[in-house]
Amino acid sequence: MVGGAKNAAVAILPATILINGKCKIENVPNISDVQTCCTILKSLGVKIQNLGNNTLEVDTSNIESVEAPLDLTSKFRASYYITGALLGRCKHAVVGMPGGCKLGVRPMDQHVKAFELLGATVDTEQGRIEVKAKKLKGNSIYLDIVSVGATINAMLASILAERNNNNRKCSKRTTYSRPCKLLK
Repeated sequence: MVGGAKNAAVAILPATILINGKCKIENVPNISDVQTCCTILKSLGVKIQNLGNNTLEVDTSNIESVEAPLDLTSKFRASYYITGALLGRCKHAVVGMPGGCKLGVRPMDQHVKAFELLGATVDTEQGRIEVKAKKLKGNSIYLDIVSVGATINAMLASILAERNNNNRKCSKRTTYSRPCKLLK
């Protein structure tokens, strides 16, 4: 259950990539960020069915692509969650750098740091981020600054990794806990 919170919904929807099956998400707000996220997920092969009453059934059984449409991801501030989820499940992701934020450009340095500490190589050229790994290993991740997005991304990328993570200076906001509840 999302509880109608936009920030939780845009983190939970990409987190479903890690489930490799069907899940039902309730109280999903019908807003443009959620619609954009769903469109991006569908382009990857995710099947999303609107069950009514702000409830979605998401089936991630058949991920067909690790390349999210750059034109959509570059307009969506939370597109970085798709990067972490695809890295965690497929060990590869190509996603446009996040955009669409009235606060300005979202820095990705802490996300990159976390991905590299898990064993991924990262390329951030031409308005996109590409991450690859033969395998991911849990690690001690110390963020230089508290970042909700980088904390969630470290969790998404590492949840299927060998060994556990030890995240330090990470976010403890409820936005972080909601994708955790989905994946537990």
